[in-house]
Order: sequence, then C-alpha cells, then structure tokens
Amino acid sequence: MNIRFIPLLLLVLSLSCTSNSSPQGVLDEDLMVSILVEIQLAEGKVSSLPISYDSSQVLYTLLERDIFSKHGVSDSGFVTSMEYYLEDAEKMDRMYARVIDSLVVLESNPKPTK
Repeated sequence: MNIRFIPLLLLVLSLSCTSNSSPQGVLDEDLMVSILVEIQLAEGKVSSLPISYDSSQVLYTLLERDIFSKHGVSDSGFVTSMEYYLEDAEKMDRMYARVIDSLVVLESNPKPTK
C-alpha cells in the first residue's frame, strides 16, 4: 500500500519545487530593467520640453512605442510583465534599484555632444 503513494509523492514534490524563471510571456529582469531605464529617460526628456501637456503625452507615447520596438516587446507584453513583477515586492525593489543605479551611472557619464 505504501508503494502506491510513492509516485504520487514524487509528483507532488516535483510540482511543488519552483524555479527562479519567470512564467511564459513575462520578460526577464534584465530586459525589464533596460526598458524601465529607457522609459525613465523618455519621461525626463518629455517633461523638460516646453510643450503643452497634451503634446507631451503624444510625444511620450511615440517614444514609448519606439522603446518597445527597439527591444522587440509588445506593449501588452510589457504590461503583463509589470503586473507579474508588481506582485513580488522583493523582485520589483531589486529591479528598480538596478534602474536607479543605471540612471546614476548614465548621469555621471554624459555622452559628449557633437
């Protein structure tokens, strides 16, 4: 009788073990960090322009679309990934710490102007 439960126990144990990988359709953390850095830069760029709020929203939408296109990501894929990461505060904190670090590095090493 105990032998019958061994396969069931093995199945339960194998299903209960979780991996560190994200579910299918969720962007990995490195890609999310890259996208979030570019989104922050785009928001800063748009907010610094002397244009109306409506115009800034249109411009930001275009910049965001370019960012997603550059990384081969759909806007729905990005939203799905954000929803996933927002459910885990630790992962989100870790990602935004990386975003902030990247922005600090970019700020301290500005690109030379031509």
